[in-house]
Amino acid sequence: MTEMPESLLAADEPAPVRVYNAGGRSPFLLVTDRAGNRIPRALGRLGISEAEIERHIAWDIGIARLGRLLADVLDAMLIQQNYSRLVIDCNRPLGSATSIPEISELTSVLGNVGLGEASKAARARAIFWPYHDRIEAELEHRRQSSRPAVLITLHSFTPSFKGVARRWHAAVLYHRDPRFPRRLLALLKEEKGLIVGDNEPYSVSDETDYTIPTHGERRGLPHALVEIRQDLITDENGQRAWAELLARLLPQAYLEQATT
Repeated sequence: MTEMPESLLAADEPAPVRVYNAGGRSPFLLVTDRAGNRIPRALGRLGISEAEIERHIAWDIGIARLGRLLADVLDAMLIQQNYSRLVIDCNRPLGSATSIPEISELTSVLGNVGLGEASKAARARAIFWPYHDRIEAELEHRRQSSRPAVLITLHSFTPSFKGVARRWHAAVLYHRDPRFPRRLLALLKEEKGLIVGDNEPYSVSDETDYTIPTHGERRGLPHALVEIRQDLITDENGQRAWAELLARLLPQAYLEQATT
């Protein structure tokens, strides 16, 4: 297979990272690992159809707009990753089987089959590292400025996976430090009519996740990964409703965790 050039993204293609509300004064730092479904022109369409690129296998549907709405209400900074998780998944450790997936759910990603190390490194250099370097830079700036930071990574999940329906409306995921996530989880469960997963349908681990272990746990920051079911945030009404709910509960969870 032909190896990729030194620079994967052309000069006129969108940057891999977008910072929204950079001057936000909230302690919350919002990040979206899979907000976009763009594919660099140099990679064609990865051998899959346009319909597949619009599906959940390519991105976290609804989360980009939700993240911006939540950033507005909280006055928080949002760091957003713009390229498809099928190019490289920015919440997977580099080198893991799902970092550059050859198959996603039931879809073969032919453009990812048989990649050489140079091609994998080009994707990491163009997309993965700029995103995580920007998160790291912001957190280091806050540390040096003695400014508090709470890391919230926003994801969405498909209502049905391989034909199996998911009953949860949302989920809170965590690993080594459950203090803040469990406060947020308790508050969400108090909301009438909500079914909220506690580390389900997914959980956080060093093998399957990168953002929380690297930027949250290693820095000892309050953190949580929040998942919302995609059919609840496909339109602006749903996105705004969830942004307002999280904007109400996140500060409360932070305050409660800090005083216990």
